[in-house]
Amino acid sequence: MKKFLTLSLLVVLCQIIYAQSIINGNVTDQNNEPLSGTTIFIPEQNKLTITNKKGNFELTDLPSGKIKIQFSYVGYENRIETIILNNSTTELNIKLKQISIVAEEITISGGYHSTQHENAVKIDVMKLDNVAHSVIPNFSKILTKVPGVDMISKGNGISKPVIRGLGMDNILVLNNNVRYENYQYSDHHPLGIDEFGIDKIEIIKGPASLLYGSDAIGGVINFLNEKPAPIGKIEADYNAQLFSNSQGIVNNIGVKGSSKSFFAGLRFGQKSHSDYLQGGGIFVPNTRFNNYTLKANAGYTRNFGTFKLFYDYNSSKIGIPEDHAIEHINIRSRKNEIFFQQFNTHLISSQNKLFIRNYKIELNTALQNTDLIHFGEIDETEIEMALQTITYETKIYLPTNKKSEYIVGMQGLNQLNSNKNNRETILMPNATTNNYSVFGLLQHTFFKKLIIQSGIRYDYKTIVSQSIGLPNNNDYRKAIDNNYESFSGSLGATYNLSKKLLFRYNFASAYRTPNLAELTSNGMHEARYELGNNNLIPQKAYENDFSIHFHTNNFTCDIAGFYNSINNYIYIAPSQDITSDGSIIYKYIQNNAELFGGEAGLQFHPKNVDWLLFETTFSNITGIKKNGEYLPFIPANKLRNEIKFEKKKTKFFGDVYFVINSLTAFEQNNASPEEEKTDAYTLFDVGFGFKRKVFSLGFSINNLTDQKYIDHLSTLRDVNYYNTGRNFALSLRINLTTK
Repeated sequence: MKKFLTLSLLVVLCQIIYAQSIINGNVTDQNNEPLSGTTIFIPEQNKLTITNKKGNFELTDLPSGKIKIQFSYVGYENRIETIILNNSTTELNIKLKQISIVAEEITISGGYHSTQHENAVKIDVMKLDNVAHSVIPNFSKILTKVPGVDMISKGNGISKPVIRGLGMDNILVLNNNVRYENYQYSDHHPLGIDEFGIDKIEIIKGPASLLYGSDAIGGVINFLNEKPAPIGKIEADYNAQLFSNSQGIVNNIGVKGSSKSFFAGLRFGQKSHSDYLQGGGIFVPNTRFNNYTLKANAGYTRNFGTFKLFYDYNSSKIGIPEDHAIEHINIRSRKNEIFFQQFNTHLISSQNKLFIRNYKIELNTALQNTDLIHFGEIDETEIEMALQTITYETKIYLPTNKKSEYIVGMQGLNQLNSNKNNRETILMPNATTNNYSVFGLLQHTFFKKLIIQSGIRYDYKTIVSQSIGLPNNNDYRKAIDNNYESFSGSLGATYNLSKKLLFRYNFASAYRTPNLAELTSNGMHEARYELGNNNLIPQKAYENDFSIHFHTNNFTCDIAGFYNSINNYIYIAPSQDITSDGSIIYKYIQNNAELFGGEAGLQFHPKNVDWLLFETTFSNITGIKKNGEYLPFIPANKLRNEIKFEKKKTKFFGDVYFVINSLTAFEQNNASPEEEKTDAYTLFDVGFGFKRKVFSLGFSINNLTDQKYIDHLSTLRDVNYYNTGRNFALSLRINLTTK
């Protein structure tokens, strides 16, 4: 009997391993001419190929079941096909239509691979190739091109994303699908992710706790790695950038290759910037920063599974432009010597997917460690902490057809914060955080037009810390042992009235537990005294989102509105209390709050004028506490316009472009009691360049008129400095490909 069972198991395993599906076919344009060089990508297997001179392609060793496959060619629509494979050969002949605007993408941040138009949760996609002309020292500022997204900044080296008025721990940042943990709770800390080696950025605006748990109450930003090299190819690239304003120098080099089953890549980067010049030409002391990055990946893909391993290293030294530094620094430099912070982050992640008949199972885990060190005077270390985080998840994709998706899963997080080497300042106590969750998500299509998506999630979280100091001292912090539990859920729908017009609605509940800083702070943090509250309870948000999307071959229009009600919103504000040396004590407090507003955007590419593109976006956000006061860090209303002139395939320069951008920030008169009102301003940027197959060259001027302005979310206004002045930037990229 045992021999029979063993033999039967071996037969089943052999069928799973050796049975394979094949897709082949041809890609042509609307005139039936072959499109050589079309990219064909299957995200679930991380497998990519390109068509030959006749437009033919073949993908082998594919699993059975439902997959999505994307066909892309510059200047043509992105064709996304959903097919059911059954261990046989499928012929897929694709005709791509020439279009003038950016086409929809396959997204993964919504829980499964879907197109942007299929998802009930609106996911904005930013392809970095499409913003290549925006060469700026602060990469994260590129995100602000998406309406509803802004940045709290302290110079070029420090910025934190804000989505619809919520930032810091209310926004979850993912590094290639992995929850990124690098002390993101503070506006003094950098984003910590490098733009090179990233293909696109997916942004969920609004609560996303269903899929990601606490800290996704305001939204999610997912930085997704570049695609692999085409099968049988090795690709390499070198990138260089120069910046006049901050005397910045950037170098980055990468190489990647793929065979039928294996793929791998390696990338190294370096950035160095001196103190930047504000509008009018005066330098802002200690806004210098230096950064080194290393990225490596390797993987194996077959019809029975895909296995990927990633390693990311980021080391940053960033000046802190506070009063103490400004008093001591009177010479502009790029060298970090006094009053700076250093972040060293290692992230190792394993992302795997098994294909077992019509089931798909994801098994993902990640280990990351961030060292945070604050330096005062020369050779004086004030703070030294380490944050170790383990995250893991399992998702099971149940058997489906073209109309349905069913996912069940579990996630976990174990985190340890520790203080090292007995430094003078203990910013946060030694503590452990554990979080465990289960969730389910389903989606179904009715009448080929109506897509319903719903899900529910349960989380259980504990935070345990050690005490600091003695009970009779003013800086005493007692030990905490808190536990939290919460349900989250969402219900949404997308209705495609036609191929051109769709409506989207989503209701979501989400939560965020208080973080360690909010619970335990008691002392100076940079320039202010902060006092936590260990009686804080979790925030709970209820948001309604509604949006309309309309598109033709040369025109798109998006309109979105939202209303977010947050119970027990946590924020920090100055109190009436002062310390013995006269410093105002800032306290973490809670209040019910409401955030509401919307975004609008359109793209227009006139017919028969294929070299002209016009784009405009507008965003509006209002945040109010229950007592009628305005919330802090709410961005001003902003209007962005862009006109781009682009000529494809010129004789000598290849693809040539010239672009003009304008940004108008309106007056922000709805300031919170602890903020100042902010004047309106308008900025202009220009850029031009060309792109050939082997290399591209770009030149841009940011803040063309050298405007002296303060953004409402700039924390440098506390030390009376303005945002960055005029900046000239030069960028070079060299591409090499071989078999």
